[in-house]
Amino acid sequence: VQLQASGGGLVQAGGSLRLSCAASGRTFSGYTVGWFRQAPGKEREFVAAISWSNSLTYYGASVKGRFTISRDNAKNTAYLQMNNLRPEDTAVYYCAARSGMVFTKSDRYDDWGQGTLVTVSS
Repeated sequence: VQLQASGGGLVQAGGSLRLSCAASGRTFSGYTVGWFRQAPGKEREFVAAISWSNSLTYYGASVKGRFTISRDNAKNTAYLQMNNLRPEDTAVYYCAARSGMVFTKSDRYDDWGQGTLVTVSS
């Protein structure tokens, strides 16, 4: 499946952004979707993941309570609502997909979008 992430930008601390991940090429509903991020000089970090049925969601400790992952299989799109953003959330955000179970490790995902930059100013 091909993925296209969008919605990044510059926001002040405490603000909100919603990222979108549009899928094409295959039926989206059978895929787990994950969001990861990578800040300059740091390793890629798990942010959130959602099962294909919307019944299971997982969050990284640093974003839990502030970010919400969701998806609309009819629109072949997943979302990451980010609230109360902090400067340390600044990173390139990637969406990824895999067929089957939810995993939080990036090496378990087969398909990746190109990334969208989120910059949070203090």
